[in-house]
Amino acid sequence: MELILRTMFTITGILSICPILMMLFQLVISFKGFKKDAKNYEDRDPEKRFLIFVPAHNEAAVISGIVNNLLNMDYPKELYDFYILADNCTDNTAQIARDLGAKVMEFSKEYPNEATGKPVVLKKAFNALKDYQKKYDLVMFFDADNLIDTNMFREVNSQMLCDPDAVAVQCYLGTKNKTGLIPFFYYITFSITNRFFQLARNRFGLNSGIGGTGFAVKTEYIYERGGWKSLSLTEDFEFQIETTLDGKKIIWNNNVRVYDEKPTEVKASYKQQKRWAQGHWYVSFRNTRKLFEALFKGKISFAEFISTSVYMFALFPYLVLFLQIPLFLLTFVLQHLGVVSDILNESNSMFSGNLVAIAVFIYSFIVLFYVADNFDNGKKFSIKYLPTLVVSLLFNTVIITAAQIVGFFQWRQQNVWVKTEHFINHIKDIDDKPQDLPVNNAKFIAENKEPSISL
Repeated sequence: MELILRTMFTITGILSICPILMMLFQLVISFKGFKKDAKNYEDRDPEKRFLIFVPAHNEAAVISGIVNNLLNMDYPKELYDFYILADNCTDNTAQIARDLGAKVMEFSKEYPNEATGKPVVLKKAFNALKDYQKKYDLVMFFDADNLIDTNMFREVNSQMLCDPDAVAVQCYLGTKNKTGLIPFFYYITFSITNRFFQLARNRFGLNSGIGGTGFAVKTEYIYERGGWKSLSLTEDFEFQIETTLDGKKIIWNNNVRVYDEKPTEVKASYKQQKRWAQGHWYVSFRNTRKLFEALFKGKISFAEFISTSVYMFALFPYLVLFLQIPLFLLTFVLQHLGVVSDILNESNSMFSGNLVAIAVFIYSFIVLFYVADNFDNGKKFSIKYLPTLVVSLLFNTVIITAAQIVGFFQWRQQNVWVKTEHFINHIKDIDDKPQDLPVNNAKFIAENKEPSISL
C-alpha cells in the first residue's frame, strides 16, 4: 500500500508541473493588462456591411430585448441586416420577433434523430442565405438573451478597417447579472479574462479567444471554409482553434460590450459548465496533432503555439486537482491509523509546487479582479466584497471541478445541446455597467448603480 501511495504521489507531483507552468505563463501575459487605455485604432466612417445572426430556441421571454436593441443601433440601417434563427421553437419566439420588425428564419428537424442546437442552426442559416459573402463584409453573432452597446458596429467597423489582416474580432464579454454567489463568480472570471487574458494576449500580438457571442468574422473567410463547420458543443472554441491553426488573426475589442445573462442556480451552472467541458476536451483532443503541424509548417509562431496550447489544456489543472485531493485525504487517514509511515511530511516537495499555484491563484482571482473591475467597470476597491468574493470562488470551484471531470469522461458526446434558460430582458436589470460610458451609449445603458452582492 505504501509503495502504491508513494508512486501516486510521484505521478501527481509530476503532473502538477504542467498547471504551474500554465499559471506562470498566464502570470506573464497578465502584465500587459495593467495599461488602462485599450483603444488601438482610429475611428472610421461606417463602411463595413454587417450580417447579424441571433440563434434562438424558445426564447420568447427575452427575444424582444435583442430585437429592439438591433433595431436601434447607431449605424446606418442600409449597412446591416439581422436575422433571428428560430431553432425548433415550440413557443412564439418567431412571431414576437416578426411583430417587432425582425427578419426570421425558422428551422426544424429534418429527421427525428437530427442534432439540434446553436452550431447546427448556424450551419443551416449560412446554407440557406445565398451569396452572403458578396452582400456582406462581416457576420456577427449574438445570443437571444444578449443586449449590446449601440455603437458596437461602429467600433467593429473602425477596428477591422484599421487592421485588414484580422479575420475576426471578439468584443468585451459583459454580464447582465452578478447578484448572488454563482452570477458573481461569472462576473469575476469574465472581468479578469477580458482584460488580463484577452486584451493582454492581443497586446502581445497573440490571438484572442472567441467567446460564443459578440464576435464578428469576415464573411469571405466563412465562405472559404465552406460555411459554418464548427459543430461541437463549444462551437466558438472550435472555430477559434481552427482559425488560429489556419494562421489567421483574431483581435479583441475592449471598448464595446455584449451583455450576457449568467446562470443563477447550481444545476443550471453545472449543466453549462459540463457542456463547455465536453466541447472543450473534444476540440482539444481533435486538434492537438494539428497544433503541432501548424507550428512545424510555419502557420503559427512558437509564441502562438504556447498560447494556444495553454488555452486548449486550460482544464487540465482540474484533473490534477481531482487526483491530488482524494490521494491526500486517503494518505492522511491511513497515516493516522498507522497503516503507512509519515508520507505526507516526506512528500512535501511533491506539494510544494502547489504553494506557487496558490499564490498565483490569489493574484489572479483577487488582485487582478479588483484592478479589472476598476479599469473597465469604474468600480473602486471595496474590502466589504472580499469575503463574498472568496466564498464565491470556493463554492463555484467545487461546481466547476465536478462539471469538468464529468465533461472529461463524456467528451465524445457532442449531439445533446442543453439550453440555458434566460429571463432578464430589460436594460434596467443589468448589473454590469461601467461608470464612464461613451456618449452614444447613454440612450441604451441605464444609469450606473452599485448592485447588491448577496450570499
